[in-house]
Amino acid sequence: MRSLDGTGEHGAVKRHGRGRTTTYAVGAMALLTAVSGCGSDGGTGGPPAAAVSTPADRGAAASSAAPQQPVTPPPAPAPVPAAAGDPAAWAKWNLKPLPPAPPAPADKPVKLRRSGPVPVFSEVRTTDKVVFVTIDDGAEKDPRFVEMLTDLKVPVSMFLTRDIVKDDYGYFKRLQALGNHVHNHTVGHAQLSKVTPEKQRSEICDAQTAFTQQYGTAPLLFRPPYGGGAHTAALNDAVQQCGPRAVVLWRESMQIHDMQYQAADKKLRPGDIVLAHFRGPKDLKGETMTQMFGEMLARIQEQGFAVARLEDYIESPAA
Repeated sequence: MRSLDGTGEHGAVKRHGRGRTTTYAVGAMALLTAVSGCGSDGGTGGPPAAAVSTPADRGAAASSAAPQQPVTPPPAPAPVPAAAGDPAAWAKWNLKPLPPAPPAPADKPVKLRRSGPVPVFSEVRTTDKVVFVTIDDGAEKDPRFVEMLTDLKVPVSMFLTRDIVKDDYGYFKRLQALGNHVHNHTVGHAQLSKVTPEKQRSEICDAQTAFTQQYGTAPLLFRPPYGGGAHTAALNDAVQQCGPRAVVLWRESMQIHDMQYQAADKKLRPGDIVLAHFRGPKDLKGETMTQMFGEMLARIQEQGFAVARLEDYIESPAA
């Protein structure tokens, strides 16, 4: 489903080109008609936002209306290079191997601060020929997908919605044990640009508390459903108060069989963040989670990209 300005399934903001600095509130966003979950087909990607290395200063930190939770650095990833599975493992899933991801950069291109306004980004500034796969919500809990990631060793970042995953937190612990990180995607998937600041805080803070308790570390990153309100001061303040230290959007999204691009030339670029969803046959027109994910990997492989772990390119705030 397209947004009002035609740029994507989760909402849109004005675009300023690639290689740009961090942006904060710039006014009202064009809103997207709500669909089930984050949307499973027909979109064209997410709201464009700036690639970042260090957030620019913007006034004082948010008010103390809600206590800010301490940021716990994410656990060290599993010592397995991305896409390092053997060719037989890829053949098992009818896929060609991706190129291996390069070593994680010593100088992280995204540097997060412990306090103050949080950056908003949909790509990472890097010359490495890598993209980053993020998966939202958590509706589909397919055990075969755990098997697939175990075989292929492709890293993903999970942006989970509490009320969607609370019936089986353990499923995502199995994915976390593979070195994948859990991040915040609200309590109930509310369109945050349409609710009060108090509701924004409860959606983010309550999910932050639940995921910290369940997964042993405070989510470092936040993604608003549909991208709604991503560049507004109210949402930025709520994110600050609840604990995440960045808002993450996307450049491409996987829609069952096809990749949807923001770029007019429909090509991946180094550092792009790709959006997918935990979805199954009901939402994928009969296709399974593993089939959808395999087709996304095939689109990435066709363009010669590796999949790297997003968190390997982010410097967490100092303790």
